[in-house]
Amino acid sequence: MKSADAAGKRVNDADSSIPSRFEDAVAELEALVVAMEGGDLSLEDSLRAFERGSVLLRHCRSTLESAEQRIRVLENDALKDFDPGQNNNS
Repeated sequence: MKSADAAGKRVNDADSSIPSRFEDAVAELEALVVAMEGGDLSLEDSLRAFERGSVLLRHCRSTLESAEQRIRVLENDALKDFDPGQNNNS
């Protein structure tokens, strides 16, 4: 079930499908934060938004952890801190 927020946008229930793209999940999470910070959501809509945000946050963290693991494998488990001043043109 979906409910409308004060701006007329849809607030997704927590069990709605997760966007397939990481960027879409982050964008949805950001939109939920803006809606919640706006203070115009009902208590029930705020709870749904919070639940959905929690699901999206876990998904985004998991996606980032997976990406980090893939980088570690590619770097032979020698993940190094990024140094923006280092020139890697060799």
